[in-house]
Amino acid sequence: MHVDDVGTRAELPVVRESHLPLPLEGRTVIIIDDVLYTGRTVRAAMDAISSFGRPAKIQLAVLIDRGHRELPIRADYVGKNLPTGANEKVRVRIGRESEEEGVWLIRE
Repeated sequence: MHVDDVGTRAELPVVRESHLPLPLEGRTVIIIDDVLYTGRTVRAAMDAISSFGRPAKIQLAVLIDRGHRELPIRADYVGKNLPTGANEKVRVRIGRESEEEGVWLIRE
């Protein structure tokens, strides 16, 4: 519910109450994402985190950084920088034994 496109979606997600097992104050929170692109997903995650408290630090780890940021957000930990064009998409698949794992650059 923290994303900026929630009003433009055809279907809204089911909203349930969230509970964190520990307080955030004084802790380092690491946001992990597969592909960092515009930065809007990370901003929404930081907004959600702030609704639970104020951690000492928030860091960002991503598998792929493809550039094209719309917000001043950078990753602290990057698996691979993969420059892309606006007409390209990055697909990541990990952790499924029945399917091939990998990173694919798809041109539209």
